[in-house]
Amino acid sequence: MHARRSRFLTIMLTLGLAFFYVPMIMLVIYSFNYSKIVPVWGGWSLRWYKELFASEEVWSAVVLSLKIAVINATFATMLGALAGLAMVRFGRFKGRTLFGGMIVAPLVMPEVITGLSLLVFFITLNQLFGWPSERGFVTITIAHITFSMAYVAVTIQARLTGMGQDLEEAAADLGAKPFKVLTAITLPRLTPALVSGWLLAFTLSLDDLVIASFVTGPGANTLPILIFSRIRVGLRPDINALATIIILVISVCVATAAILMFRQQRAELRDRKMAEGLE
Repeated sequence: MHARRSRFLTIMLTLGLAFFYVPMIMLVIYSFNYSKIVPVWGGWSLRWYKELFASEEVWSAVVLSLKIAVINATFATMLGALAGLAMVRFGRFKGRTLFGGMIVAPLVMPEVITGLSLLVFFITLNQLFGWPSERGFVTITIAHITFSMAYVAVTIQARLTGMGQDLEEAAADLGAKPFKVLTAITLPRLTPALVSGWLLAFTLSLDDLVIASFVTGPGANTLPILIFSRIRVGLRPDINALATIIILVISVCVATAAILMFRQQRAELRDRKMAEGLE
């Protein structure tokens, strides 16, 4: 009975992974297709990669998306880390329940509602103060920080809850100031969560289409908006090449984050063993 259950779980896991990864593999293969018609194989070629790198429109969208993603990830990580610290380390404070609910709200709020509300917000600001004068880079960045911060805060909160306060309390007992405890103890131990949160916010920004389409304006096309506008008229081989490059970049980033987290966990395990040996 146990063997049948294991076989069933293995088959279901294999089918699930195949359903997720086989389309990506096919997309990568067809990005090297010479034919202009995507479903028709015309032989191996780098034709569409050459056309992709020669496209000023694509490069403009890539640069804009990367700028927004980097700024969004940086500020979302800082604000999310502060929010996570407040939820875990500050104990019970007035308005904590409301604060926690406001952090979680962007996670469950439909993107259409978030995008529409931000659009109304920016229009109202423009009518009252004349800012922003136009929607584009600034408005998209603010919108992305708004919802990405929630994901980072949850990640930091989970990490802080799991790692405890023993080392921080020991450092405080030995005379370390709160700021010194934060910079020498808490933040180094939070490095895996900070890196994961930054990469998560970066990926969410690059992936966002719905919210960006609400708060953008003429001449400010992010990469997802550009891709969506092109595939609306049919599949294009250069989009396959672009998607392949994105998959490669994200894979490298995820692998780097995994290596950093593994090294951090190994260092913590080594320090714990040394501490147990001294007792």
